[in-house]
Amino acid sequence: MAQGLRGCLCTMLLLLCAVQELGCWAMHTAGQGSDPGEPGDPALLAGGRVKRGWVWNQFFVVEEYTGTEPLYVGKIHSDSDEGDGSIKYTISGEGAGTIFLIDEITGDIHATERLDREQKTFYTLRAQARDRQTDQLLEPESEFIIKVQDINDSEPRFLEGPYIGSVAELSPVGTSVMQVMASDADDPTYGSSARVVYSVLEGEQHFTVDSKTGVIRTAVADLDRETQDRYEVVIRATDMAGQLGGLSGSTTVTIVVTDVNDNPPRFPQKMYQFSIVETAPVGTAIGRVKAEDSDVGENTDMTYQVKDEEGVEMFKVTTDSNTQEAVITVQKPLDYESKKVHTVVVEALNKFVDPRFVDLGTFRDQTIVRVSVLDVDEPPEFRPPSNLLEVQEDAHVGSVVGVVTALDPDTANHPVRYAIDRSTDAERIFDIDAKTGAIVTGKVLDRETAGWHNITVLAMEADNHSQVSRASLRIRILDVNDNPPELATPYEAAVCEDAKPGQLIQTISVVDRDEPQSGHRFYFTLAPEATNNHHFSLLDIQDNTAAVHTQRVGFNRQEQDVYLLPILVVDSGPPALSSTGTLTIRVCGCDSTGAIQSCNSTAYVVSATLSPGALIALLVCILILVVLVLLILTLKRHHKSHLTSEEDEDMRDNVIKYNDEGGGEQDTEAYDMSALRSLYDFSDIKAGDGGGGPGEGGPGRNPSSELHALPQWVQSPDLDFSVFRDYICRKVEQADEDLSVPPYDSFQTYAFEGSDSPVPSLSSINTWSSGSEQDFSYLGGWGPRFRQLAALYAGRRGGEDSEES
Repeated sequence: MAQGLRGCLCTMLLLLCAVQELGCWAMHTAGQGSDPGEPGDPALLAGGRVKRGWVWNQFFVVEEYTGTEPLYVGKIHSDSDEGDGSIKYTISGEGAGTIFLIDEITGDIHATERLDREQKTFYTLRAQARDRQTDQLLEPESEFIIKVQDINDSEPRFLEGPYIGSVAELSPVGTSVMQVMASDADDPTYGSSARVVYSVLEGEQHFTVDSKTGVIRTAVADLDRETQDRYEVVIRATDMAGQLGGLSGSTTVTIVVTDVNDNPPRFPQKMYQFSIVETAPVGTAIGRVKAEDSDVGENTDMTYQVKDEEGVEMFKVTTDSNTQEAVITVQKPLDYESKKVHTVVVEALNKFVDPRFVDLGTFRDQTIVRVSVLDVDEPPEFRPPSNLLEVQEDAHVGSVVGVVTALDPDTANHPVRYAIDRSTDAERIFDIDAKTGAIVTGKVLDRETAGWHNITVLAMEADNHSQVSRASLRIRILDVNDNPPELATPYEAAVCEDAKPGQLIQTISVVDRDEPQSGHRFYFTLAPEATNNHHFSLLDIQDNTAAVHTQRVGFNRQEQDVYLLPILVVDSGPPALSSTGTLTIRVCGCDSTGAIQSCNSTAYVVSATLSPGALIALLVCILILVVLVLLILTLKRHHKSHLTSEEDEDMRDNVIKYNDEGGGEQDTEAYDMSALRSLYDFSDIKAGDGGGGPGEGGPGRNPSSELHALPQWVQSPDLDFSVFRDYICRKVEQADEDLSVPPYDSFQTYAFEGSDSPVPSLSSINTWSSGSEQDFSYLGGWGPRFRQLAALYAGRRGGEDSEES
């Protein structure tokens, strides 16, 4: 059917083109052809008239041509063409030579390919007319357009899919859901190929669509999300304004039904049962209940509340925001003995109620919750819960302070025993009767030491000590007048020598450790031993203070510089207690203004006469003196250390240190053995002494040979101390003649080993014995380096043997 229609359309288009061609020829004959070039071109002017060149109408070619022969498009013609074939027509531009071909003689243009207007709507070309013999351009090159004429070959398409819309449930009929639009690629300016209309293929029971705009609307008012929450609607778009032969396309639209709060909450059960022990603390959760709601989202949010008065008093209901459950908790302590079962009415209601659906019914529901209280073994309870007791501080040991009472709340009513938590009464000041609960004093009380005592009393079942209750008691110790008043401080006063009678010297106040309920009241008077006092008087001011005044004219420090005034202080009791305190009065010298200048007491003078500035100056002077003493001691010590260092240098002059190893057995001159001798010249002493000492070896002995003598292990002769005596005398003379030494005696200590030793000397140097039993033959086995040493000892040993023989 569609192919037949398409063929009819092609035939009609061909006839239309033929009519256009006849029109072309007619226009050419009438001289009304349009010239795209410039008619006023000077090259085209001849004899004062405008020469018209090109003659053609607008060209059209139908798309999707399916014929076997090239499709005739039109003819280009020049008015200078006389039909003798002398003019050659050519074209250039888009599709020239490929899609469009021209007859060079007649100017007929044909389309050789199938065209599609949806891909390209027109082609721009240029025409030329040349002399066939000379190839000269007879007409200016002119541009013309070939339009592709549309046919209904493109169906409408929904380009913005997939489509998803939404509409609230229970929306009224005609509520707009969404809009769909289809596009047609055909030419909207030609015919009805691009005129699209919409219709519903599937889902027309619940939705409609506007045929022109594509707006989808509800067709019913009873859309229920709880019944069906989404719909699949198929929308069709047809071109040719929906006429017969039009092309169509379709799309599926998903419409989601959104929720509204049209369902009230409902409890699945009309009664719930829970149980809890009577000792459960306040705030313990008993259980959870939940009302169901068919809605979703915030429409299921609800709150719970207790409706009956009993339930409101004993229980509390809160809402779990995550699970939307009602959490029932204990609000007051439960008591099995008082009530075993509690009935609570719980109501659930939506948070957000839509006023449009109020007529559907009440959006709340109720249920009954039965709470059973379970009995447990409870500890005793104190009755009444009074926690304040009082006792006089002079109460005897064993006096009753008070009685505490505790009862077993259980039905069994077990007997109760009492005790005191000794961590709160470590000193055992109080005791308690285990059966009666009477609290008695265990020690003597003293309010001034501890006015309050906090103890904890334990009450427990007689046969089950694990069931314990505790009660804190505050025991107040009531005051008894058992402390006499005392002077507030050890008062000391001063009086000027020129004081006048009636002059105030000192105001006296007292302290009392007692605290009578009516307040303190003290009385002042002079002690009996001061009855003969004619120097001072005491006045009770009646405000718990007294004033001391002078009673005579002037005082003399030379006669008496200190007066001791005994004062008797009595409290108001009962019983009245008293004490005697002493006021020390010093006689001082004063200036004309009455300011004290000096007293016999040094401390008093200092405190009365020295100002802060004078004290600071005194401290600075003392500090300077300390610094000077430290400086002198430092300099003296430095000078002494300097002298000691000089003496050390003198002693070190006697020590010579060698670190030279030597050149081996061939080096006989590496050491100057004479350097080992004393630095002082003892030649004159040896000459005068005629030898002696450890260095004596005979009058003709050479010192150098003595230093190289072989070691002899024999006992040395007796030492001569004259050498050391002369040496010390010489040092004394040198010190006396030296002007650079300090002008004080110098004490030198010289150590001497002794005159003899029972053990032979271990040294091989300066050994003057002529006999030795030591064998030095082993030196020959020490190698070539010790050959000379072995020869020396071996020669020495041979000489000694010959002498002995």
